Amino acid sequence: MSPQPMYAQIKEELRARILDGRYTPHERLPSESELIALFGVSRITVRQALGDLQREGLLFKIHGKGTYVSKPKTFQELGQLEGFAEAMSKRGFETFNRVVAQRTVKAARDVADHLQVPLNTSVTEIRRVRFLNREPISLDVSWFERELGDRLRRADLAHRDIFSLIENECGIPLGRAELQIEAMLADETLAGLLLVEEGSPILRMERLTYSAAGKPLDYEHLYYRGDAFQYRMHIERHAGQAPSIKRAGEAE
Repeated sequence: MSPQPMYAQIKEELRARILDGRYTPHERLPSESELIALFGVSRITVRQALGDLQREGLLFKIHGKGTYVSKPKTFQELGQLEGFAEAMSKRGFETFNRVVAQRTVKAARDVADHLQVPLNTSVTEIRRVRFLNREPISLDVSWFERELGDRLRRADLAHRDIFSLIENECGIPLGRAELQIEAMLADETLAGLLLVEEGSPILRMERLTYSAAGKPLDYEHLYYRGDAFQYRMHIERHAGQAPSIKRAGEAE
């Protein structure tokens, strides 16, 4: 008899089936009732095993539909300023956007501060759900000064990156971006837009992009599904070339 608790044995069996390909990415797992019958255990035991695998990132749930096998996460490097579609197309992924809203709003304090405009100035807000291989991956909420925003609203926001539109259609070279990333849980709105369960992990990025001339152009809140996406960065311990060490007696 195995010394492991029954939930752990079930978890290991399901993990093995996922890793060896018997359960493929996006395949729906047997229902809780089917797993209860298969392993001859209680519902609590099955849920504990599934919960552990979900926390490991091997499974994800869709409310009302069941539990599915996760696919390997795609990623974007943070060492270079580039749009989502630009980064994904390099690796052969299909992307498109669904515009949820595009409107003129009064700049709230954080938007006004980041875009360096007076409080309550009219600015453009654009909300898009980004799709990767036909699955929702993120919600992007972006704010722009009114003149730039109005030009972007007339563009093909369903198939073009905003970064590409700013540079190629508006003729404004991009320079740099400031960003911060934090973890959060999906609320009802995010869960509905990204097709995840309420309370699922979300990566939230706040990004402010500047023109090459140093003017703030694009202030964004980006919400990525934690089960399907990750950011990566390559960093060095020492920036630049290590200083040379002179030996005694060498000329300065």
